[in-house]
Amino acid sequence: MKRAFSDLTEPEILALAIALEEEDGRIYGEFARRLEATHPGTAEIFRRMQREEESHRQRLAATFRERFGDTPPLIRRQDVRGFLVRQPIWLKKILPVERIRHEAESMELESRRFYQQAAARAQDAGARKLLLELAAEESAHEELAAELGTAFDQSAARREEDAAQRRQFVLQVVQPGLAGLMDGSVSTLAPVFAAAFATQDSWDAFIVGMAASIGAGISMGFAEALSDDGALSGRGRPYIRGAVCGLMTTAGGIGHTLPFLVPQFHLAMIIAVGVVVVELVAISWIRHRYMESPLLPTILQVVLGGILVFLAGVLMGHA
Repeated sequence: MKRAFSDLTEPEILALAIALEEEDGRIYGEFARRLEATHPGTAEIFRRMQREEESHRQRLAATFRERFGDTPPLIRRQDVRGFLVRQPIWLKKILPVERIRHEAESMELESRRFYQQAAARAQDAGARKLLLELAAEESAHEELAAELGTAFDQSAARREEDAAQRRQFVLQVVQPGLAGLMDGSVSTLAPVFAAAFATQDSWDAFIVGMAASIGAGISMGFAEALSDDGALSGRGRPYIRGAVCGLMTTAGGIGHTLPFLVPQFHLAMIIAVGVVVVELVAISWIRHRYMESPLLPTILQVVLGGILVFLAGVLMGHA
C-alpha cells in the first residue's frame, strides 16, 4: 500500500532520498555502460553524474547517521504516491542516445522537486540546508541533461560519435542493403526481359521475374548472413544483415517485375524500362551518398552494367 509524501516522517524522507540517489546513480552508470562503445563523450558525462549522485548519497547517509543512527527505514519510490512511474528503458536492446538524454532530464527534474518539498518539511536546520543544496545541484544536473542534446551536439566529441555511428550504419545496413539492391536490380534484368521478349506475354514475364527476385533474395540473404559473424569486422548481427540484404535483393528485382502486371505487353515493357532507369539512378545516388563515390563515374558504371545485362536478356529473348 502506497503512502502519501505528506505522511512520511523525517527519517523516512532522508531514507527515501538515500534510496533515490542510489537508484539514480546506478541508472546513470548503466547508461554510461550502454553508451561507452558508440558515444564515449556522452558516456563520460553520465559517469560524472553517477559520481555526483554517489556523493549526494554519502552526504545524506552521513546526515541520517548523525541524527537517527545507522539503519535507515526501508522505503522506496514505488512505496510513495506522486512519483512518476519510471520505465526501465535501460533494459531495451536498442536504446537511442536521444531517448537516454530525455530520460536523464526527467529524472533530474523529479529529483529537484522532491528535494524542494523535502526541505519544506524538514525540521532540522542542518537537514533542511542539505536538502536545499541538493535541490540546487539537481537543478544544475537538469540543465546539463537538457543541454546534453544541444551544446554537446556542437562538440568535437559529438562529431566523432556521429561519424562512428554513421560508419556503423553504413557497415550494418547500407552495405548489405546496397549489395542486395544492386544484385536484385541488375542480375534479374536478364531473365525478366529474356522471358518478356521470348514470350511476348506480360504474365509469363511477371512469373519469371517474381521467381528470380525471390530466389535471388533468399540466396543473397543466406550468403550475407553466413559470410561474416560481425565479431571482428563490426558489421553487426549476421541475421540482420542477411535480412536487409535479402529483402533489398527481392525489392530490386520486383521493382521492374511489377509493371508486367499490365496486360498490354508493350505498355508494360515501357513502364518496366522506366523503372529500371529509376533503379539504376537510385543505386548510383546511394553509393554516392553513403559510400562517398563520385556521382558521375558511379552513374556511368552502374548504368553500363545495367545496360549490358539488359542487352544480354534481350539477345537471349530473341534467340
